[in-house]
Amino acid sequence: MRALRTNGCTQAKKQLMQSNAPRHHADTLCPDSRRSRAPGAAHFLSTSPYPMPFTGLNGQIRLAYKLLVNDRAKFAALLLGITFAVFLIVMMMSMFAGVLQRSSATVINVGAKIWVMDPAVNTPANAIPMPDFVLDAARSIAGVRYAVPLFSGTGLVKLKDGNYQAASIVGLDDSSLFGRPTLLQGRIEDIYAENGFIVIKDADFEKLDNPTIGAEFEINDHRAVIVGIGKVTISGLFGVPTLYTTYNRAIQYLPTARFTTAFVLIEPKSATDIPHIKEEIKRLGYIALTDQEFIENTSRFYEFHTGLGMNILIMTVISFIVGLSISGQTFYTFIIENLERFGALKAIGAKGSELVAMILFQSTFTALTGYGLGIGLCAGLIALAKARLPDYAAVITFSSLGIALVMVLVIVAISSYIGVRRVLRIEPFDIFRS
Repeated sequence: MRALRTNGCTQAKKQLMQSNAPRHHADTLCPDSRRSRAPGAAHFLSTSPYPMPFTGLNGQIRLAYKLLVNDRAKFAALLLGITFAVFLIVMMMSMFAGVLQRSSATVINVGAKIWVMDPAVNTPANAIPMPDFVLDAARSIAGVRYAVPLFSGTGLVKLKDGNYQAASIVGLDDSSLFGRPTLLQGRIEDIYAENGFIVIKDADFEKLDNPTIGAEFEINDHRAVIVGIGKVTISGLFGVPTLYTTYNRAIQYLPTARFTTAFVLIEPKSATDIPHIKEEIKRLGYIALTDQEFIENTSRFYEFHTGLGMNILIMTVISFIVGLSISGQTFYTFIIENLERFGALKAIGAKGSELVAMILFQSTFTALTGYGLGIGLCAGLIALAKARLPDYAAVITFSSLGIALVMVLVIVAISSYIGVRRVLRIEPFDIFRS
């Protein structure tokens, strides 16, 4: 029995030396055979002034970290799996968030607090014209400070070289010009000039051959003159340039149905008047939505009533499965190859809870490192893509970062569970016997 204990201690000491633990730790944990045979050997081990490598939080973390990075190839494979999974998850959700944001570009750029529309309208792009009495009724509602019409349509622009380009035409209220863009060049008053239009300088500006003030082209066989160049908060979704003009000129240039008002924009006197305004509009057979409600409705439409939301969801799930499979398999291989070291620690007195804490530290450290690398890679690629491709729509949001973090923690939990089960079943006698 004494020889077995001596042999076990020697094997444990050898395993710790192979794991790059400090040499004095191994020496103090396993004294030589003469001291082990002494009557006070057990007392010496329990009262040694030197710290044991698996006792204390700092000791556990140091030893777990050394075991983790000892095999750089396995550590790199673990990081690669987590990084790749986070990159795919965040990239897919960022692209989806960018598309949703641009789908509500008209709502964001105009900035009206309440939008009145036909109940069948799902997005700002598919406006259904309303009769003029809706505007008159909205102006007479108690709590309404003012109400103005908005025209939204698409026109065909003929350029100087003879080519045609579709463009989004926004017609502003002639009296107030509510919702007008910020001008970079020109004066807003010039929009009242004959055939005056303001062009938006965004990602699609080049599709109109980079027009300057005074440039001319045709819209549905009508002469149009650029009197100003403006900017907006967000570019449109469908990759067409945007032109602003007055409401009356818009309905004159573009063929319309019997009704011409796409939306009625309302400014309430106070936030408490909004419920009353909604109720009165509902009695007319139409609906009134706040800007945030309109944006949420548009997002839900693209998420659940188009193939876009389902495709993004499938890609996100695939990214999660890929990261889980790579990380889980690599981490399990890492545990298997370090079973002898864990067995050595268990033989010299490490508790099961201490080994579990070491494994959790290893998996959490790897996951958070891979998470940071994945986020950085995604942010760098999006920035590069936007610099090269102005139409590229991707936005990293806090929700996408949170969802990615939750998925990474799930990967960590599953991978750690696999490793913990294998380590807790290990018997030091089997390790030394082999």
